[in-house]
Amino acid sequence: MSLFSQRPFSERTATWLAQSGLHPLLARLYAARGLQSPEELSLDLKQLLSPVELKNCIDTATLLADILDKKEPMLIVADYDCDGATACAVGLRGLRMLGGPETPIQFLVPNRFTMGYGLTPEVVDLAAQQNPKPKYLITVDNGIASEAGVDRARELGMEVIVTDHHLPGDNLPKALAIVNPNQPGCTFPSKALAGVGVMFYLLVALRAELRKRGKFTNETQPKVENLLDLVALGTVADVAQLDRNNRVLVSNGLKRIRAGISQPGIQALFQAAIRDPRKANTFDLGFAIGPRLNAAGRLADMTLGIRLLLTDNADEAMTLAHELDRINRERRVIETGMQETALSHLAEDQLAGTMAERTSICLWNPEWHQGVVGIVASRLKERFNRPAIVFAPADGSTGEELRGSGRSITGFHLRDALDLVSKREPGLILKFGGHAMAAGLTIRKSDFEKFDARFQKVASELLTEELLERRHAHDGILESSDFTPEIGDLLAEEIWGQGFPQPVFYGEFEIAQQSLMKEKHLRLMVHPIGTAGAKSAGKPLTAVWFNRTQSLPAKAKAKAKAKLAYRLVTDRYQGQARVQLMIEAHDEAAST
Repeated sequence: MSLFSQRPFSERTATWLAQSGLHPLLARLYAARGLQSPEELSLDLKQLLSPVELKNCIDTATLLADILDKKEPMLIVADYDCDGATACAVGLRGLRMLGGPETPIQFLVPNRFTMGYGLTPEVVDLAAQQNPKPKYLITVDNGIASEAGVDRARELGMEVIVTDHHLPGDNLPKALAIVNPNQPGCTFPSKALAGVGVMFYLLVALRAELRKRGKFTNETQPKVENLLDLVALGTVADVAQLDRNNRVLVSNGLKRIRAGISQPGIQALFQAAIRDPRKANTFDLGFAIGPRLNAAGRLADMTLGIRLLLTDNADEAMTLAHELDRINRERRVIETGMQETALSHLAEDQLAGTMAERTSICLWNPEWHQGVVGIVASRLKERFNRPAIVFAPADGSTGEELRGSGRSITGFHLRDALDLVSKREPGLILKFGGHAMAAGLTIRKSDFEKFDARFQKVASELLTEELLERRHAHDGILESSDFTPEIGDLLAEEIWGQGFPQPVFYGEFEIAQQSLMKEKHLRLMVHPIGTAGAKSAGKPLTAVWFNRTQSLPAKAKAKAKAKLAYRLVTDRYQGQARVQLMIEAHDEAAST
């Protein structure tokens, strides 16, 4: 059974926000998301936190200024996801901006399937073969757990500068410098920076250092702010918490995209996704643009995605964007097959009556694709409200190892849970890393059942019945006057995401009609029912529930009523704008 509850908010705060000029609906939504005063509404760049409190950022900027001055060769080692790709592009573009086009800097992104994650010794050996051989390796979105890789770099005469945001392990690598808001002793107020955000902060500090050295003035300095479209994409796609600092970054990046002055690669991705960049929002970045870029790292080589973000040639950008779009379609087919196999396996547990006893889900299949396991884990987590880890055979391991990707639910810190398993059973997990909500790991194939049992035990100890009960937080009832395209546009323009959730409303509707779209999506025509119990006049509204085929209610009787949680969006077709509901959940206990 699911529980539905309205997000609490202060009426006084909402009134105060509205009196400052904010739309009353937005005032209510912002109050429910923790805003306390009108001053917090500003997302101007001047509101960004200073780099001074970001541990080692200023010293590392000084170091980079010296490296640029000596024209010493550098190489950026990127991660193979969207955050890593955008961080790499920001680093390359930014360092060339600040050091000049002749800056000797290259990039390298490990192959997900043969080299694994992070700055491994194998990646370092490959880096040393570049021409010219780099004197400095700069990691983006990785490196905080790369002790062996950093040691190998020093053996080969290269120093490492780590920029990362992942949680550190018990020991830090012996790098020349580490910039990471989550490292011990860092007092930076925002721990939610994505890898691309960390790199952007380092560039801001570097520009200030070069300005101090007389390289530029305030008027002549390069505009690293021009890279904020990349920062916005990487931050949203990595599902970083949208605290105020991240919302400032994302808001200003979206402004550039909407104004048509984003990087050619991002413009091409919008075109390939058939999205209008003039109306770009966080939903586009997270569910249309990010997945197409991520597809390169999942099925092919993220070098393709980074090339797209680095090119200034519009024709080349379109060619690369269409190739990424093709790879993303292939990814969807693979994902669908894996998901069906996983659900078929779990159906056996459901029939046996043991699914309800599970506090976690661990699955593997010899036919599954290593690049898509994270997406499938996410789908299973959403469907069953359980932490889920999905494994596939690890390439290059002679079939003896499995690589897994996990996704968690609120209240269960996945990386810490893996750490606990590893401490209780040393050697069971060969390597792991990640966040509270997502993590990756490698185990031996022969140890899968043992790992499943140990992880299940930890999950059983840490998860309560309350955490395992599916909960739907919503933003209350909309007035009949709010069901307009204008309100849909108003909501779409705001900065929503992880930690600052997109509004979901709740209300009762009379169902006028139901049908299936493409045999897999439920489409309804509904009339909102007001708080007084009266059905709204006028034409029914269209409501869509993606990936649901069961009618609401089950018997679909005439004039049936249902209480639904939904998002309000504006749909445009042939020049006509109309409001549409995107159903998130059905309150079966309250529906009639």
